[in-house]
Amino acid sequence: MAMLYLLLACASFTVVRHSSPESQLRKQVNAWWRIFPIVSFSLFIYPLGPALMALLIVVLAVRELSLHYVGPRWQFFVPCAAFILLQFALPYWGGLEPELILPVLLVVQALQFSIWRQRNQLLLLLFLFLCYGLSFMLNIMNLPFSNEVRLAWFFYLCVVTALNDIGQFVSGKTFGKQTIAPRISPNKTWQGLIGGMVISMMVSTTLGLYLGLAGVKTLLMMGLILSVGGFTGDLIFSAAKRYLNIKDFSELIPGHGGILDRVDSLVLTAPLLYLGLLF
Repeated sequence: MAMLYLLLACASFTVVRHSSPESQLRKQVNAWWRIFPIVSFSLFIYPLGPALMALLIVVLAVRELSLHYVGPRWQFFVPCAAFILLQFALPYWGGLEPELILPVLLVVQALQFSIWRQRNQLLLLLFLFLCYGLSFMLNIMNLPFSNEVRLAWFFYLCVVTALNDIGQFVSGKTFGKQTIAPRISPNKTWQGLIGGMVISMMVSTTLGLYLGLAGVKTLLMMGLILSVGGFTGDLIFSAAKRYLNIKDFSELIPGHGGILDRVDSLVLTAPLLYLGLLF
């Protein structure tokens, strides 16, 4: 974590010297000074920290999605609140696990949206998709490892996901020419994807070996899979924004947009890491 703060400080010093105060890059770098402390705090108060971080993301996401809801916002808040309460109550009802109902609700909502194609249904679908992805982040905390190993994997997930996003952004801005999905996200390029993959594999191997998590081959493969998964999650939410005809979900984080614009990669990297550790 200290190394990450040092890298962030170097990046901040560089953009201050070589960019204007209103540049997009400076805003994005400065925004990480808001994001990193939240991740740090969740690590220091483990095992409660990851759950609180997930809850914070969900609450902020509900607020953001409600901004684009057509009609009274309470009509969106009510099903979201009911779903969150249901998630907490299910484990106490006959031993049922939340994982049993999440995929079913997600599929049903996806089918409804595919048939009716309504804006409000898409917003609820995004909320369910977010909750399902973040639930795997919490599932990692329940794997049959020691507390130290679970904490290390949670830290690994946050770092690889974040640096993959940064790597794809920098590589795309620097070398990007061939777009991948111009109708969905004109800024997504093959060069950005490849750059993110290379950086993710380097970070995954270096950090994983330092923390003693796995061997080189496993860490290289994990970095590659998480990079592609993060890119796919970003692309899915970009497609949703294009359908909603918006650029960002909100202006909560200067230079990044809203909380959903920042955690869209995590929605897929968390399940992929969990499945990789499980099998």
